[in-house]
Amino acid sequence: MTKSPTPSIHKHDPELEASVGKDGIDYTRVNLLRNTSVAKLYEDALRYEPGTSISSAGALVTCSGKKTGRSPRDKRIVDEESTTEDIWWGPVNTKMTEHAFLINHERAVDYLNTRERLYVFDGFAGWDPKYRLKIRVVCARAYHSLFMHNMLIRPTEEELKNYGEPDFTILNAGAFPANRYTTGMTSTTSVSINFKLRQMVILGTEYAGEMKKGVFTIMHYLMPKAGVLSLHSSANQGPQGDTSLFFGLSGTGKTTLSADPARALIGDDEHVWTDTGVFNIEGGCYAKTIDLSAEKEPEIFGAIRFGSVLENVVFDEDTRVVDYTDKSLTENTRCAYPIEYIPNALLPCIGAHPKNIIMLTCDAFGVLPPVSKLTSAQAMYHFISGYTAKIAGTEEGVTEPEATFSACFGQPFLVLHPTQYATMLADKIHEHKANVWLINTGWNGGAYGTGKRIALKYSRAIIDAIHNGELATAEYETYPIFGLDIPKAVTGVPAEVLNPATAWQGTVEEFNGTVAKLATLFNENFAKYQDQATEDVIAVGPKI
Repeated sequence: MTKSPTPSIHKHDPELEASVGKDGIDYTRVNLLRNTSVAKLYEDALRYEPGTSISSAGALVTCSGKKTGRSPRDKRIVDEESTTEDIWWGPVNTKMTEHAFLINHERAVDYLNTRERLYVFDGFAGWDPKYRLKIRVVCARAYHSLFMHNMLIRPTEEELKNYGEPDFTILNAGAFPANRYTTGMTSTTSVSINFKLRQMVILGTEYAGEMKKGVFTIMHYLMPKAGVLSLHSSANQGPQGDTSLFFGLSGTGKTTLSADPARALIGDDEHVWTDTGVFNIEGGCYAKTIDLSAEKEPEIFGAIRFGSVLENVVFDEDTRVVDYTDKSLTENTRCAYPIEYIPNALLPCIGAHPKNIIMLTCDAFGVLPPVSKLTSAQAMYHFISGYTAKIAGTEEGVTEPEATFSACFGQPFLVLHPTQYATMLADKIHEHKANVWLINTGWNGGAYGTGKRIALKYSRAIIDAIHNGELATAEYETYPIFGLDIPKAVTGVPAEVLNPATAWQGTVEEFNGTVAKLATLFNENFAKYQDQATEDVIAVGPKI
């Protein structure tokens, strides 16, 4: 049997090798493998990357090293003249000098040039050809290349042949540390983006999610500049072509409620709203797998097969069966798979203008209604606020409900000021007459510890009532302090559950005090954005 030669762009594509060479990669010394097959990436990962295995379901099981999650404090954006006036500088977007970026870039290139083989993956971000970006990933681990093969949109043979120059290049030298004495560095980890050079450099972390969210950050800057709105949301489409967007932070039910067997999945995490509809940015899904089961989430469970990447999971050494309940390596166990692995995925991942926008929150104080219909100004207010709550026991030191606010339901990835995204969203809502809903999937009848979590069947009934049009014509009453319109009846949901004041099991004084406490937290948080918010949006905040 003859052995197939290792594919190399050095032998086959002078145009591509010259293009890669512009980034400083010495293609005469390094074997460059472009858009390598899934099977080949499996072989290389198993051969060259210790701790890599194949699960009983056929997924590639790998380890991301010391970092098992993103490092938001180590993210930097280069401060240069072409973008400095646009960027929302502060704790989310920390400045980096052009000189410091070049030092990190050189450090990454020097490391990559010492590898025997490098993987180049050329893909797209965005399903709409008008707005999609050509993203090139250069990395030293087969695992990273397979991950981005799944998360970016995979080009056809013809598209790859005519790919040309990328719009943005990611140099992933994550196994090599940043120099802590480089200006602006605070650790050996550095994730930096240079919009002028259209480059991203990763040092000191092998967690693959940095590449995924790096692409999203890039899109969060470039899409609004192109006049379209990037959103941290999931999206699905009904049989009649009606699209719904779902916003929500971790633990609010975004993935669960948007995964509806009666509706087609457009995408689970990142979208753009254009003049013609919405499109998914990604070519795959990056799902949490902690406590995953075939019964609870059959679509995700079934997507974990050959071609998928499982990160930081624990499995039986003999059977290779994964124990999804084991958190010993990290609670952030993940799987990356192509979106077509989901049976009801809508391909291409492009939908019509949203008819319904659903903002999810998990209110552990137990005082937000299970469903409220929002005005345009209220939609902006709650979008900018991005509220949910941590509950006791989820983190060390959390002994009572703790409010969490993440602007635009995705603060770590914003590049522009939150009000810019909110204004664009309000314009879209007004233009396309979309209904906006605030849904609490958290507590009812009392705060965490005394009340009960709203039953999933009630939340699903509410979503169904939104989609079948029942709530668009329902009778509403105003919920005081927060000024929210809440329906008097929803099919399948007990009437007493719909109004938190009626559902409350404690005293009236306790209820009023808890409402006032949460309202104060909302007002204190919104004060950070008030200087750039319009009067009508400020006016719809809670009134104590």
